[in-house]
Amino acid sequence: MPEEPKEIEVEVVEIDGVAPVVRQPSADEPARRAEEWRDWRQWQGRVRRLDSRWWPLWVILGIIALALALTVGLVAGVILLIVRLFLNLIRAVLR
Repeated sequence: MPEEPKEIEVEVVEIDGVAPVVRQPSADEPARRAEEWRDWRQWQGRVRRLDSRWWPLWVILGIIALALALTVGLVAGVILLIVRLFLNLIRAVLR
């Protein structure tokens, strides 16, 4: 089975008798890019502060993280208790 090409290069000449508008890069392109960069620099302070609209999400995520941490701690404690009891049992049998 022959392999088909993965890319197709197409140039639109006209659609329904109307030629597409070709966008030419304008002279104010560098100015617009500088303006976009200034917009991104303003986000720096916003990222460090938590937005007050999202506090319910942070509360829910905090509760989930706390529950996971407590669960892991409880499982680790139970495993440690079982290991100690097992070692004490072995020590008592060997004496």
